Amino acid sequence: MSAAVPDYTCISYLRATPEQVWDALTDAEATARFWGHSQVSDWQVGSRVDHVRIDGSGVAEVSGRVVEADRPRRLSFGFDETENFDVAGFEPSVVTFDIEPGRGIVRLTVTHSALADLDAYRMVGQGWPAVLSNLKTLLETGEVLPQDPWTFDAG
Repeated sequence: MSAAVPDYTCISYLRATPEQVWDALTDAEATARFWGHSQVSDWQVGSRVDHVRIDGSGVAEVSGRVVEADRPRRLSFGFDETENFDVAGFEPSVVTFDIEPGRGIVRLTVTHSALADLDAYRMVGQGWPAVLSNLKTLLETGEVLPQDPWTFDAG
């Protein structure tokens, strides 16, 4: 019997408006800057989302479908390996961004649920803080961090 995999949650506070956060999360060029991949979709519920490499190959490493898009409050979509996208009955993990305004700042809560196993939980636990740090820096300074934060320990 395998251990239950908890949802992963990461919270960041940003000096930005909810609309700025939403636009950064849904704009392919912005996501390419802070995430290292372009998030490509028309962001309509049921539409495909592709997490596309920015190396010019056009390869989508992760894909899913938009589950919820309530601008500028909540965005949720499937997030799993692209080869699983068309597998009948496959249930991808789901990423949800909750965007809450408050006194000139935004609380951005990312919840990654339905993870396959504890290894996936550990992996997203390293990835989301890096992505959110880069997003925060971009929105607050206009520039991303000088080093991709997900490569910090890569030597």
